[in-house]
Amino acid sequence: MEEIRGFVENIIYRSEESAYTVFELSASGETVTCTGVVASISEGESCRVTGSYVQHAVYGRQLKLESFEAVAPETAEAMLRYLASGAIKGIGETLAARIVKCFGSDTMRIIDEEPERLAEVKGISARGAREIGAQARDKRDLRDAIMFLQQYGISNTMAVRIWKTYGMSVYGILKENPYRLAEDVRGIGFATADLIASRAGIRADSDFRIRSGLLYILSEASGEGHSYLPREEAVRRAVRLLQVEEDQVSLQLDNLLVERELVARGREPQQIYSPRAFREEQQIARMLLELDADRPTETDTADPAARIRDIEKREGLELDDLQREAVLQAFEHTVLLLSGGPGTGKTTTINTIIRLLRDADLSVMLAAPTGRAARRMTEATGFPAMTIHRMLGVRGLPSEDGQADRGGFEKGRDNPLETDALIIDEMSMVDTHLFHALLRAILPGTRLILVGDVDQLPSVGAGRVLQDLMESGAFRTIRLKKIFRQAMESDIVVNAHRILEGEMLDLDNRSRDFFFLERDQIPVIYKHTVDLLQGRLPAYAGCNPWEVQVLTPMRKGSLGVNRLNEVLQSVLNPPAPDRREITRQEVTFREGDKVMQTRNNYQIAWEIRGNFGIPVEQGTGIFNGDFGRVEEIDPHAQTMTVRFDEDRMVTYPFAELEDLELAYAVTVHKSQGSEYPAVILPLLSGPSGLFSRNLLYTAVTRARNCVVILGSREAVREMIANTRQSLRYTGLRDRIEEIRRREYGEKGETA
Repeated sequence: MEEIRGFVENIIYRSEESAYTVFELSASGETVTCTGVVASISEGESCRVTGSYVQHAVYGRQLKLESFEAVAPETAEAMLRYLASGAIKGIGETLAARIVKCFGSDTMRIIDEEPERLAEVKGISARGAREIGAQARDKRDLRDAIMFLQQYGISNTMAVRIWKTYGMSVYGILKENPYRLAEDVRGIGFATADLIASRAGIRADSDFRIRSGLLYILSEASGEGHSYLPREEAVRRAVRLLQVEEDQVSLQLDNLLVERELVARGREPQQIYSPRAFREEQQIARMLLELDADRPTETDTADPAARIRDIEKREGLELDDLQREAVLQAFEHTVLLLSGGPGTGKTTTINTIIRLLRDADLSVMLAAPTGRAARRMTEATGFPAMTIHRMLGVRGLPSEDGQADRGGFEKGRDNPLETDALIIDEMSMVDTHLFHALLRAILPGTRLILVGDVDQLPSVGAGRVLQDLMESGAFRTIRLKKIFRQAMESDIVVNAHRILEGEMLDLDNRSRDFFFLERDQIPVIYKHTVDLLQGRLPAYAGCNPWEVQVLTPMRKGSLGVNRLNEVLQSVLNPPAPDRREITRQEVTFREGDKVMQTRNNYQIAWEIRGNFGIPVEQGTGIFNGDFGRVEEIDPHAQTMTVRFDEDRMVTYPFAELEDLELAYAVTVHKSQGSEYPAVILPLLSGPSGLFSRNLLYTAVTRARNCVVILGSREAVREMIANTRQSLRYTGLRDRIEEIRRREYGEKGETA
């Protein structure tokens, strides 16, 4: 371990987010390159560092820091060098020389303790003196806070994040209620906050701990897709997490309800919500019912049924009765729910709706939850579609509850979407939060057509919006069930509907697009998965190997996402001298890897680059489920650049790689809204909550040209027989029924 004292000569690179810094340290006439997390640093600053020398393959000998401590300049020369470096804004070389000449060896004490005296120096006003003192104080406060947080076992990187969240309030929060960190600071969960709290001397049965545990449980439940938890379930989870008595949890739950930190609805069972989740469900119900009660934008089309027949004749279409009814309802009313599986004519119906509306001189906007789904919509309709986030104008600003990563939208009540009709595809993927934001931006009289497949898995985010809306019976709903003749030629379509009907599949491999390879050993399944990816499957499906997607029900286990990604990465993108890599949280990312974003990040910046790498478009926001490819890993700058769909380039600091995972294999849940030329589905056995009929149906319907199931017939048979769906606590249907009873009469009639 080396200890060196010197001054910062040059800052080569610094990440303001993670505080990772590369700088040159001048010590005894020698320049040493140092790397590490440094809370606050300025060129010209005197410091003491400890660390060990390492040999970097590209950048040579470097000192990898264990500690960095700023020290006061002790000589007039050191003080002059520090002040003249620009470390304090407003002080240049000339002014620095005057300050040092005026105060000599007492300069740094004056700046720290009596900054108003700087006004004695020619060229510094009283206001300027105060600003210089404030800058110096801020630097000192940050360093002091880092030292304070280290005693609780908090790393420098996390300490910087905490400081940016709380500033000087951090001391009171750490001593009084460190559980706030789990709510306010990304990357700190309840377990970490609990450990910090124990080091701060907070008792296991303290009110703070139990209340924070309850709030954490509601937050975790939202991540599982729940809008609320039944009271008994919330108490049970809290008792298990906190290891305290049930009556203690019940008491604090009641206190949180009285203080409106939580919301309760119903009696048996009582529904326990976070205020935000309840508010969004309630407002969705109200906004949609009000929209449905509105008259749609007027047109001069006297006989829409005749116009539909004209479109059929012009386009060479032959709609069935349900399709014609859907088109007519979309034209004559403001809200329509349209559901149907593959091959049932949803796309043809949407296209006819668009043409009817445009023939009536009505404007139409198309959107879908993901970039891939939006591109599919564009290809299927011939009209431009975009993601819902992009349509609403996502921006990285704090929401009402101050959570910056939840983001905000430019479009809303005060800046609505200006269109006569809005068609949203893949509605089964839309969660409560996004649907709430969408409805806030819709003007009265706008036609809203919500299209999806209610038999697919529900959204990754909280809620099951499409299913709740359909089950409420409050809105005009059409379910397309007839499979059209041309779709019957695809065994993907036929087998998808067999799965829904609970019929066993014909796995004799006489199909042209649906294959089953019976394998009962994990290593053999690995081998054949790789053989399929590297062999004839890409050519057979008309794509490259990167477009073939491996899907699995699980995250863990031998055939789970984590293990499959390790196996596939080792073969499809193995280590190579020309491919740089970085390991974070036991995951190795390598240049060329296929990756996926796992959390909505409304603030992260992206750019689309033109010739010579010049940005031609910029924006913010990368979302849960977005796919990308690792373009570059820069170990010197500690960054990784990923190219996402639509050529959006995002540069991640290494500290932010927790939001990415490898995507050679993804869960079926994460594949929603996507369509792949070919899908490989390894299936042996798994928990009944995952190995279900609607999961198998969702997996099969992700494939456009080819499906290959690798595994056992028994696993397929058990999934088809298992009609159990993962329990999801949502109250949107209840909220709709409450408002209908209260405001539209006992029968809930809205028209």
